[in-house]
Amino acid sequence: MDHLPHNPAILVSSVNMLLRDEEFDTLEALCYNFNTEPQRLKNYLLKNGYRFDEEQLQFKAV
Repeated sequence: MDHLPHNPAILVSSVNMLLRDEEFDTLEALCYNFNTEPQRLKNYLLKNGYRFDEEQLQFKAV
């Protein structure tokens, strides 16, 4: 995957998979790899109904 998807549902699925499968150990590392800011990703997904759970390292529906 060269870039993160734009569709919110696919984006959440992709990010959660990459974190779950331990491709990246933090959201910050994942965002750095895809050249985006973690807060920008969080804000975008929050506007689309998902919040980031820091303890479980995954986005969840609000």
